[in-house]
Amino acid sequence: MSITAERKTALIKEYAQGGKDTGSPEVQVAILTERITNLTQHFKTHGKDNHSRRGLLKLVSQRRSLLDYVKGKDEARYRSLIERLGIRR
Repeated sequence: MSITAERKTALIKEYAQGGKDTGSPEVQVAILTERITNLTQHFKTHGKDNHSRRGLLKLVSQRRSLLDYVKGKDEARYRSLIERLGIRR
């Protein structure tokens, strides 16, 4: 259900703004999206796992608030980010 260290490093390299950027909203949203995707796959086989479902809802809410922040700062960054991640909105 969690992402591997190698996958997390790859996401950071792909979405980072600068050299050692790990905390920008783009990186955070990319990591959250990966975790949400993994949890969604988990629920296809474990439909009654309500404890993890609560965690999924918290992740989605956190991603939504980060995306709202990016949209308020720069609309073009927001559009490119959701297009790169394949998030519908």
